[in-house]
Amino acid sequence: MVDLELDAGLAVITIDRPEARNAIAPATMDELDKAIDAAAGAHALVVRGAGDRVFVSGGDLKQLAAIRTEEDATAMALRMRGVCDRLAAFPAPVIAALNGHALGGGAEVAVAADIRIAADDVTIGFTQSKLAIMPAWGGAERLAALVGRGRALLLAGAGETLDAAEAERVGLVDRVVPRATFEQDWRALARSLAHPPAREIKRVAAGAGADEAARAFARLWVADEHWQAVERMTRRGK
Repeated sequence: MVDLELDAGLAVITIDRPEARNAIAPATMDELDKAIDAAAGAHALVVRGAGDRVFVSGGDLKQLAAIRTEEDATAMALRMRGVCDRLAAFPAPVIAALNGHALGGGAEVAVAADIRIAADDVTIGFTQSKLAIMPAWGGAERLAALVGRGRALLLAGAGETLDAAEAERVGLVDRVVPRATFEQDWRALARSLAHPPAREIKRVAAGAGADEAARAFARLWVADEHWQAVERMTRRGK
């Protein structure tokens, strides 16, 4: 099951499959697509797993074991890659809240987000090679963009699993917080990004170009929210 919470511009997608360690099954892919559709217009989007042990454990091997042909394997890979591509292309900031271990396909879902915040006791690893396969949902390319091609090959090729601190050191995770405050911390981070300027910064940082960056700035400059913020700041300065 995939749940969606909408609250004042913040959308939170929760993968809730405790019986399968939050693994991705074909039906989960469809539910994720619907949740992303329903989150349209949000100023920030969070993806998380239910519970405090697993973010996403990968693909649901019991259900995906029915796939036995190259054609069907290709279709499955492209289907879930499409979901991850939609997360990556979501207009607003996307945060992966790593409430638990992110392994295999779970790591691929995590790197589809713009930002990863992790509890300090989790691990993350592209462990597909342990099953004699490789990342299929865009994770190899996104991992290389984050940590470099050589390190991506080392991590995914050897199937290494990193603890949260090491993942932060190499740039795979952006922020590590104590388990005791994890829920408050990821929500605070998401709230800090749930506004139009962050949305525009994401778009410009993706390569919108100088002219569009200036126009985006100008749109924000003339908006009521800017002048209200200026007035509040001016009052505090008196």
